[in-house]
Formats: sequence, structure tokens, C-alpha cells
Amino acid sequence: MAHQTGGPERTARPAAGRARVNAAVATSVFGVFMVATVALGLLALRGRGGGGGGLAEWSVGGRSLGPVFIWVLMAGEGYTSFSYLGAAGWGYNYGAPVLYVVAYMSCGYAIGYVVGPMLWSYARRHGLVGITDMVAHRFGRPWLGAVVAVLATVFLLPYIQLQITGMGVVLSTISYGTVSLNWAYFLAFAVTTGFVVVSGLRGSAWVSVLKDVLVIATLGFLALYVPLHYFDGYGAFLDRLVTEKADWLTFPGHGGGGSGGSGLGELWFISTTFLNALTVVIFPTTVAGYLGARNADALRRNAMYLPAYNVLLFVPMLLGLAALFVVPGLAGAESNLALFKLVVDSLPAWAVGVIGVAAALSSIVPMAVFMLVIGTMWGRSVLSLLPRFAERQKTAAQVVVVVAGSLALLLTYTAPNTLVRLSLISYEGMAQLLPMVLLALVWRRLTFRGAFSGLVVGVAVVCALVFSGNDPVGGVNAGLVALAANLAVALAVTFAGGRDADPRPDAEVLAHDPTDEEEKKEKEVLLPADPGPSDHRV
Repeated sequence: MAHQTGGPERTARPAAGRARVNAAVATSVFGVFMVATVALGLLALRGRGGGGGGLAEWSVGGRSLGPVFIWVLMAGEGYTSFSYLGAAGWGYNYGAPVLYVVAYMSCGYAIGYVVGPMLWSYARRHGLVGITDMVAHRFGRPWLGAVVAVLATVFLLPYIQLQITGMGVVLSTISYGTVSLNWAYFLAFAVTTGFVVVSGLRGSAWVSVLKDVLVIATLGFLALYVPLHYFDGYGAFLDRLVTEKADWLTFPGHGGGGSGGSGLGELWFISTTFLNALTVVIFPTTVAGYLGARNADALRRNAMYLPAYNVLLFVPMLLGLAALFVVPGLAGAESNLALFKLVVDSLPAWAVGVIGVAAALSSIVPMAVFMLVIGTMWGRSVLSLLPRFAERQKTAAQVVVVVAGSLALLLTYTAPNTLVRLSLISYEGMAQLLPMVLLALVWRRLTFRGAFSGLVVGVAVVCALVFSGNDPVGGVNAGLVALAANLAVALAVTFAGGRDADPRPDAEVLAHDPTDEEEKKEKEVLLPADPGPSDHRV
């Protein structure tokens, strides 16, 4: 009896010991790279006065980032924690509908080829640093920028919480459970807040270089390794997929039909791709990348090259499908761990650590830009309206970064479901700013009353549809339905009322694609880095 009892105990001890060693190795690799991340953020200050400069230097990199930095920074928009967790989870749960991510981002880059240079030129001519500035300048109402800042914060804050959660899940998983989620959440907040407060957009761009190298290397490796390790190659894997999981390969995917066929079908795919492709070009974080560019040509080149980077998004989607055979039965939030279940199951600890770093940086970089954008919007368009903050916009913005991150962290601990529910309307809610931000910059006739009325109606409709469980509506993305109502009201109010009493010429109010001559002049003219709020008034 003693021999029979001792055998399992002796077997369990080495297993537990190996788990501790694996955890130590993986977390050590992770820790080294986190130190490197902070160091890169600090290194970005070299040659920039050790962190000096005004709000424009901190928030949009002094409008001087070259093509490489703009490329990696804007590529970071497509590679968040969703790439390693959500994309694999959607592939695992639904299959084909997850392809909307690749579709809308590629279409968004095509639209950005035109819109990016226009917004860059408009902001540069008038010394603006974000969409709240643009709205305030276009309609000649500084308080309107504050309203947009508050609304955008509501829609962006869930993204910070989701990145904190994503990094926490990654760190807890690669540590083989030895690091608690709570400590992982705090680490995500501390690292990101630290370097974004100090180094701003430039620091995020530098860290994006490290992130992109790791993303390309790890996803490229996994694309080859997993099919070979588990299925003896892509041929056998795809044969099994077609034979056993055919529902995952067509619309509406497995379990995506919804009631009455109104779920994740073709209509949902087309409407979501269309809406998100339009929205991504005016997303505050995307615009921060636009405005950080040295010239408009860098944006055009990036719009051509960035879709190629999206090819890598197919990898986590495929790995999610592969996990159906290796770790079947994952349900709910566990499905988001499909990719990492494969990684932890089959790779040595040091490799698990490196892949975990790539996933963590895919949370940290976009989270940093989200926090920076919220800080900039509040420092520039809200707090600057108060006399005591008018001359200290950068300091105010940095304080808001810490507050926004702390709020997201606090709610992650105390009320995670609050932000999860808000995240349901984040993208669809941001889409309601399209008429006020984009249409207004190309069509002078759109009045303030029309744009504001449309915004109110659009936000009300999208909230009503999403929170009542009617998204999609008859197979159509609820955000697109709300945007249609938004536009209808905006146009009706505009044509029913009189024109805005704005004496400024069209050249002062509207955006246009910069000509070669204008780009040359803009390179030679140093615009004020931090014009005060009075610069937005008519």
C-alpha cells in the first residue's frame, strides 16, 4: 500500500517542479522584455529635450514621425490583444464571420489613402491635434469639442479595459497560473501609463517597432509549427476542417445564425465591414497616427503597404480553428484562450514567454495610444476651457492619462461587466461622429444644428438597439442603422434651417487633399505647437 501511494506522489512532485521551472523561465523572459519596453519609451526622449516640448510634441510626435514609425504605429491599430485572443476565439466559436476584421481594415486603409492626407493638412494648417480640435474649429464652438471629447472617452475607455484584461489573461496563462490576474492587470496599467506619460506618441511608436518584430516572428512561426506539430501539415489540417467542421467555413458560421437568420450572415458581414471601414479613419487613435506624420506622402505610402500586414491576422483565426481539434469543448470566455492553449501545450517555456511578450505588447501599444488620445482630448478641449489649465494643456493631458487608466483599472477589478457592456457600442457609437467629423470637413452646407441633432439621434438609436438585444437588425449592423438615422436627421435639419452665420472662407473651414506645392510650403513653415483655445473661435 505504501508503494502504491508513494508512486503518484513522486510523480506529482516532479510535475509540480517542472511547472514552477516553466513559470520561472516564461515570466523571466516576459520581465526582460517589459524592462526593454520601458527603456525604449525613455530612449524616445533622446534628441527631444528630455521630454520637453508642448502638447503637439507629446501627443502627435511633433508632427515629425517618418514613414517607418508611422507604419509600425498605425499597424499597431490592427494588432491588439484581440489578435491573439479575440480573433482565435471568434475563429474557434464561429469561423468565417471573423474575416470581417481583415476586410474592414483593408478597406479602411483604402479610404485612409484619401482621408488621412486631408486631415493631416487641415490639422497642420490650423495647429490642431485631434478630432475634438477639428470639430471645434469647423463649427467655431470650443464647447462642442468638449462634448465630443466626453462622448469619445465613453466609447474609448472600454478599449483600455479590454487591453488590460487581455494582457492580464496572457500573463496569467504564460506563467502557468503562478501570476494572478489582479497583479497582471496592475502590471499592464503601470507599464503603459509610465511610458506614455513620459514619452507620448513618440515612445509608443518606438515600442511599436519591438512589438511588430515580435508579432511577425511569432505569428509566422506559429503558422508553420501548429499545423505540422498537430496535423502533419496544412493538407491534413484542411481536410479535417472541411470534413468535420464545414459549418465554420461558410456564413453565418457555426452558431452565428441568430434568430430568424438575422445573425452573422452576409448582410452582417457587408454592413459591418462598410461601417467599420468608414469609422476607423476618424477613430481618435487613427487620427493621432495621421497627425504625427512628417508629410502626407508618408500616409499615402502606408495606406498602400499596411493591408499586406493584415495577412498575418489569418494566423490566429486559423489557429482558433486548429484548436477545435486539439482542445475541444472550450466555452464562453475560455474560447479566447484557444491560441494560448496550443502554445502552452506544445512549446518550451522560453518560447511561451516570447509569444506572451508579443501578445502583451499587442495590448500595451494600442492601450497607450488610447490613453494618450483621451488625455489629449481632455487637456486640449475640455480642461483648456478653464483659465487655470489654458496654459498647461500638456500637464493637464498627462494627469488625465493617469486618471483614465486608473479608472479603467479600478473598474476592471470592481465592475468588469460595466465596461464590457459599454464595449458593445464602442465602434458603433464612434461611427455616429462621422457626419460631424468627416462630412462637415468636405461639405460647407452642413450646419451645426444639423450635425448636432444627427449625433444625438444616432447615439440614442445605437444605444437603444444594442442594449435591447437588437444588434444586428435583420442581419444589418445596428451601428449602420443608427448612422442612417443620424444622416437623415442631419440632412433634414440642415436643409430645413438657414445656413450657419460663419464669415470664414471655405479655405479656412474645409479640408482638402494637399497639393505638392502646399506640402512643400508646409514643410518650411513652423506652425505654433500649442495654440490656446482662443484659436478655435471664429
